[in-house]
Amino acid sequence: QVQLVESGGGLVQPGGSLRLSCAVSGFTLSIHIMNWYRQAPGKERELVATITRTAGRTTYADSVKGRFTISRDNAKEMVYLQMNSLKPEDTAVYYCNAVPGQYWGKGTLVTVSL
Repeated sequence: QVQLVESGGGLVQPGGSLRLSCAVSGFTLSIHIMNWYRQAPGKERELVATITRTAGRTTYADSVKGRFTISRDNAKEMVYLQMNSLKPEDTAVYYCNAVPGQYWGKGTLVTVSL
């Protein structure tokens, strides 16, 4: 059974940091490109970061470039999103996604507020 389980979300003050984790099972992580998406209230889901199969290349949305870092550990079947210098506009539900399987997790809520 394919599972992607996100964790690490929560309430943080502006300027703070969070590290999201995505634990995967039921499929071979090493052959999948992994993405982090987010969806803010009333907005469409947007792609935040992508990491290739062997972590040789990463790409980011302009809005998070220089603040967020995506990484993966295929042996541990984990994908991470380190988020620094968080802003209120980063508030959203963050989802882990695997391609080409198009597997999705249920998301973890990040709230950036005083």
